[in-house]
Amino acid sequence: MSCREQGRRGAGAVVTGRIPRAGDAAPSRLYAHGVLALLVLAYAFNILDRTMIAIVGQAIKIDMKLSDAELGLLGGFAFAVLYSVLGLPVARLAERWHRVSIISIAMIVWSGFTAACGVAGNYAQLLLARIGVGVGEAGLSPPAFSLIADYYPPNRRASAIGIYMLGGAIGTMIGAALGGWVAKHFGWRIAFIAVGIPGVVVALLIRAVIREPVRGALDADNVPVAAPGPIDWGEEFAELAAVTRSLLGQSDVRNMIFGLTLASVATYGMLQFSPAYFIRAFDLDLATVGVIFGVTSGASAAAGVVIGGFLTDWLGRRNAAWRGLVPAIGLAIAAPLYYFAYTEPDWRIASAILLFPGLFQYLAHGPTFGAVQNAFPAHRRATASALMLLFLTLIAAGGGPPLIGWIIDRLAAAKFALLPVATQSFATLCPAGKAAAGASAELVAACHDVLAQATREGLLVATAFLLWGGVHYALAALALRRKRAA
Repeated sequence: MSCREQGRRGAGAVVTGRIPRAGDAAPSRLYAHGVLALLVLAYAFNILDRTMIAIVGQAIKIDMKLSDAELGLLGGFAFAVLYSVLGLPVARLAERWHRVSIISIAMIVWSGFTAACGVAGNYAQLLLARIGVGVGEAGLSPPAFSLIADYYPPNRRASAIGIYMLGGAIGTMIGAALGGWVAKHFGWRIAFIAVGIPGVVVALLIRAVIREPVRGALDADNVPVAAPGPIDWGEEFAELAAVTRSLLGQSDVRNMIFGLTLASVATYGMLQFSPAYFIRAFDLDLATVGVIFGVTSGASAAAGVVIGGFLTDWLGRRNAAWRGLVPAIGLAIAAPLYYFAYTEPDWRIASAILLFPGLFQYLAHGPTFGAVQNAFPAHRRATASALMLLFLTLIAAGGGPPLIGWIIDRLAAAKFALLPVATQSFATLCPAGKAAAGASAELVAACHDVLAQATREGLLVATAFLLWGGVHYALAALALRRKRAA
């Protein structure tokens, strides 16, 4: 049997190469829930290590005298460039090799590079360490989504994936609160080390506890897939092209991917610069800002991903169009809530408002990833997930923070140029957004106020991407309705 013929049955699941049989015992529900809990923990560390740069970003900006565009590169493109590129080969490896081992190795790599961020001596070294974090984190979600699909049946996958993505909210909460506190009392370098080392322990626990499941045994046809033959690179590229055509050729799936990607441009941009905004506009310390964003971002995201998964599974049984409508409505509500939060002059009220938009914004995650898993057979799910993450990472995670940082830099420069104290450019008189020691009181105030105003307006620009993403989810709902009718 050729590799391609085997691929039509599905890529293999077991390192030993044993062909899974339909009579193999299915995992118990309790064990499946335990596996999901460990994957949630892994994703929590994934997001925790990824977003630490946002929590301590203002301290790094001042310490290394960075612009917001440079800060945005650390939070965006530096992480995303290899994360997105390596996601595809990792996914192809996950279609034929031990997915649990891939996840464990990846965790060790990204945790080590997170700790290395704390010992970076300059901007270039920090940039390289962030690239290393992206290299490691590329190995989690594609195999994790594939594992979840083999532990949960199709009608429970959106909710299971919603629970998995709850790890992102947990990681955000822990990273914001712990990272902010450690950075305030011990410095931003120690904060990176403190969150990087425990990830290695979790990686070893996952490798010891999770069993590799039979692929495809819980699908509708209940036909487990066979072990793959030797790698044929021509067939690998052909398979990748076929999955890409299928992913972009389905109007409902394509629009859901576009919708989540556009909304995530806003998500990543706001995650990077919202903490900095509260420091710049309200003169809060790192620990206070960490608590604010640990509670507001983490709690609302947690509620959103879980509710979104369960709600769309429930409504989708009655009308498939709800799988697009729920995210579309959520994004339409989230955008104005963010506007009210960023234009509120009292930081306490602004913080309270921020408890709510994330709930509506994150309704989209479970339905979108669940739709991709359900649209592909078992031997293509990891690859399809990696292609989706390629869009999300390159465009949203890679482009969102630098774009919003660049907008803030441009707005600050334009606003500053209109002031009487602007004898030179904003970048010259206000390096890293602060006037040099010994500057006049007028210049100190001008640098502070201009940067705060520009940051607020940059965040408001980001909210427009939420509405744009909502339009694509509405188009996905129409496509789902047409598909159901056909």
